[in-house]
Amino acid sequence: MLRNKIIFMFSYFLVFVCAVALAQDAFTYDAKGKRNPFIPLVTPDGRLVKLEQEQGGGDLTVQGIIFDKHGVSYAIVNANVVGVGDSVGSYRVLKIMPNKVILIKEGEAFEVDLNKEE
Repeated sequence: MLRNKIIFMFSYFLVFVCAVALAQDAFTYDAKGKRNPFIPLVTPDGRLVKLEQEQGGGDLTVQGIIFDKHGVSYAIVNANVVGVGDSVGSYRVLKIMPNKVILIKEGEAFEVDLNKEE
């Protein structure tokens, strides 16, 4: 009986130590600066897409987004109201998301975040 209690307490202690060790090594994923895995890497015409993150810099600025997940979404890019497939300068709108717009130019896609500055 004493032997069973010792074995039980030792196994309980071992489980506790393993749980603490695993909790300290918990994995957290930081998506900042990484490619959105839901954006296709091939355009509809078969060209490969190279994604680069633009933070509202360069010659593109997203001033507003009207997002409808069940319908048609619109964005205001460089003071132009555009939808998917429309052009802004030499860029074409590939996808409109709640907080960013994905544009494509010469086979390369660019994510431009919504400019939240007032």
